[in-house]
Amino acid sequence: MASSPLEREDDAVREVTRSWQLGLFVGFVTLILGIVIAVYPTSSINVICVLIGIVVLVGGVFRIIRSFDAAEQHRAWLAILGILMIVIGVALIRHLHFSRLLVALLIGIIFIVQGVVDLMIGFSGEAREGRAWPIVIGFLSLALGIIIIAVPENSLTVLAVLVGIWFAVLGLLEIIGSFILRHELKRSTAGP
Repeated sequence: MASSPLEREDDAVREVTRSWQLGLFVGFVTLILGIVIAVYPTSSINVICVLIGIVVLVGGVFRIIRSFDAAEQHRAWLAILGILMIVIGVALIRHLHFSRLLVALLIGIIFIVQGVVDLMIGFSGEAREGRAWPIVIGFLSLALGIIIIAVPENSLTVLAVLVGIWFAVLGLLEIIGSFILRHELKRSTAGP
């Protein structure tokens, strides 16, 4: 049975009403998460490291479980990989200082690779408009990556604070956007 245009319009209004409420909820959660990360950067980094350790540990357990499947071609390799992943996961959880250094190293390497790629893009080919941005961003990314690798603990804490501030700003913008959407919804349903 087909719905009437009025019923479809009511469904659309309900969906928009839910979307501003969902946006408001996501905004508050993001704001709170940002404040917590900015105020407690070391604890936040520790939680992230423990979560990474848990993911690696669980991945290892699943590989070991898969190694018991008779149809699996590489059972021995899966078992070895599973055991290694469990050992690494436990090490990441138990030795947070080591985990934080690994996360900082990974972030530093990502920034360096991104910087090198941006520099290659900026300097490649003939002179063209808009070429300065990749060069500037490339140098900044490269410098940031080197700094992160050179001073990993302090850099990771500063990055965590910056991420927390960024989340807080995004949460505030999401909250404001939700209230604007709510206001526009009320205005459009009130009629002329």
